[in-house]
Amino acid sequence: MVSQSDRFHRPLRLTLVLAAALGLAACSETPKDTHPEQLVTKRKALFKQFTRTLEPMGVVARDRQPYHPDALLVQALELQRLAGQPWPLFRPDGNYPPTRALDKVWDEPAAFEQAQRLYITRVDALVEAGKRRDLAIIRPAVNEVELACKACHDRFRRS
Repeated sequence: MVSQSDRFHRPLRLTLVLAAALGLAACSETPKDTHPEQLVTKRKALFKQFTRTLEPMGVVARDRQPYHPDALLVQALELQRLAGQPWPLFRPDGNYPPTRALDKVWDEPAAFEQAQRLYITRVDALVEAGKRRDLAIIRPAVNEVELACKACHDRFRRS
């Protein structure tokens, strides 16, 4: 049996829990990019384009979608077009919240440039694999691009 006190306190407790949850959500909101050139926002948008372009190729490479050679080549060429675009936006004045880039990007520029070159080289290899129109060659090329992304994230990006 529910006491009179429980009937009164249960809604109050629920209200307090909800208020605390909303308060925490407001505190964890991602800061806005207030930099005049919005370098972080531009980088983030380019990396999202990378993902939107690469993911469909990964799905095909894992046999979760049918392989359409022309469509895959178009995606690979788009990824190649994008591949060099975000790197100039990692300028010294581009290290500010809400960046997820670690200080290593700026503290280890040679290593960061090497990671960029590896990514671009692997994207170029993916384009060449796409031109051959052989899924057996495309699969490892897609995997190598994904591994280049992961390696760079593991070393230079906050989770």
